[in-house]
Amino acid sequence: MATQVPVKRMAETRPTELVRPLELFERMEEWAERMMPWRPLHLERSLWTGVTPQVDILDRESELVVRAAVPGFGKDDIEVTTTNDAVTIRGKACAEETEEGEYTRREISCEDFLRTVHLPCLVDDSKAKATFRDGILELMLPKAETVKRHTIKIEEA
Repeated sequence: MATQVPVKRMAETRPTELVRPLELFERMEEWAERMMPWRPLHLERSLWTGVTPQVDILDRESELVVRAAVPGFGKDDIEVTTTNDAVTIRGKACAEETEEGEYTRREISCEDFLRTVHLPCLVDDSKAKATFRDGILELMLPKAETVKRHTIKIEEA
């Protein structure tokens, strides 16, 4: 059974007003990943790219479905915020500090991420819903009335 995740609504913005200063860096990172899928062996993954959830966006007739793979994170470790044209997913998970003894090596500690995904169309973020199951966060974002597909009947001239 899927668990409900609360979705916080951010202030409403029009697409032309939203500044996306990090979008260029996100594109450069994606380009670099395609050009160099290998990582230098001396750099750990968290130093090279950080934890970045992989995201799928499914465009349905009346809604967008955004799925993010966030393995190792629980429902309470994740925060989702939306605007009418973007989704931001933030997560932080820390390893428990319950074991006694002295570590000689410690690689499992805290992981965190921040991922903003720009949507292909405007959505009604006030009606957004989210569920979490088996490490997959799923967001259902109803499309705004202005962008829903409509069939136009063609009449004889």
